[in-house]
Amino acid sequence: MKKLFIKNRKNKNIAVVIDRTESQKGLAFVMHGLGGTKNEPHIETFASAFTEKGFTVIRFDTTNTIGESDGKLEDATLTNYYEDLKDVIEWASSQKWYEEPFVLAGHSLGGISTALFAESYPEKVKALAPISAVIAGRFTEETPDFKKIGKDWEKKGIREWESSSQPGLIKRLKWSHVEDRRKYDLLPNADKLKMPVLMIVGSLDDVTPLEHQQLLYDKLPGKKELHIIEGSEHTFRKKEHLNEIKKIFLNWISSL
Repeated sequence: MKKLFIKNRKNKNIAVVIDRTESQKGLAFVMHGLGGTKNEPHIETFASAFTEKGFTVIRFDTTNTIGESDGKLEDATLTNYYEDLKDVIEWASSQKWYEEPFVLAGHSLGGISTALFAESYPEKVKALAPISAVIAGRFTEETPDFKKIGKDWEKKGIREWESSSQPGLIKRLKWSHVEDRRKYDLLPNADKLKMPVLMIVGSLDDVTPLEHQQLLYDKLPGKKELHIIEGSEHTFRKKEHLNEIKKIFLNWISSL
């Protein structure tokens, strides 16, 4: 494993981890969600499935999260996460291990970012795994959780909450994140996603619930899978859930 820092289009540092594989059989980019990091257990689980199958894997912390890259979470937007993904891929294209088409996998905000890239550049993407993905920004505002906090968030201009993965860490996020997110929707261009697509969602996910995932799944024109992890919420944390996901990924990668 090799870690380095690259510059994005705004001259901010992005922390990138490269897991090189001898006799490389493919290349995969794995992306975390809002306020996440490249080292979260579920992100490492996705990545390890690819490395076990002989892929070189790129993980990175976007800017404006809680990882090692520049910026503050409170300034995070879907636009900035998606631009960072594109900048990491652009940087990778100059490396000796780079190859096309490659595989993209992402969780939540990383899921919609990878799918947006695949819709825009389908010729570059061999397969796509948008896991617990945001399907459309407007859908977020329809969830029960958002309806509880939305009015207060908009009024104050910022939301504060405690991190689940790092107790004691208070996360903050500006209302402008919501306004930016409204610009994005995977459904109108879902017909461009002709590559194999793997979708996974927790049965208790109330952030990007199954009914949202089903809307995208039904529009996908190619080979596709949708798996439900019973008892899991939006972020997969329990060992048994991570083990189940690892098996799903391994089987899917073998089928590519």
